[in-house]
Amino acid sequence: MRKPLSILALLMSVSIAQAGPKEDAAQLVERWSKAFADADLDGIVSFYAPEATMIGTFGKVVMTKPEQIRKYFEATILNSPPNTVALQSAEALLIDERTVVLAGFDTISGVMKDGQPYSSLGRVTFVIAKQGSDWKIVHLHRSPLPKT
Repeated sequence: MRKPLSILALLMSVSIAQAGPKEDAAQLVERWSKAFADADLDGIVSFYAPEATMIGTFGKVVMTKPEQIRKYFEATILNSPPNTVALQSAEALLIDERTVVLAGFDTISGVMKDGQPYSSLGRVTFVIAKQGSDWKIVHLHRSPLPKT
């Protein structure tokens, strides 16, 4: 019995070593981006911690309640579906084994309701924390990239 447990422990340690907190946080952002592209409002909102804060691209307030975040993305999805988010040149900073900051630049693109394509370059920062066994977004800030 001891030998199978040792092999199982070794296999578990190898699989855990392959994906660390930075990789887990990056995977969460990839899943968030897919939900955004799919206009999956429930999916998008499910990635946020209940206590998450957010400042949207043109936000004038810090959102502090899940219903505010939901309303923000609902308006975004309704105003210009479908959208895609491409994160470029992101850097991951490991705060501790349960907290990662991802900061970089992104491009949101899509087609407006009137059929006109658009593209928005921005600066984005995600703070992602492990809560229980799940990684959640605890803060998101996105702002437009200055033209100059």
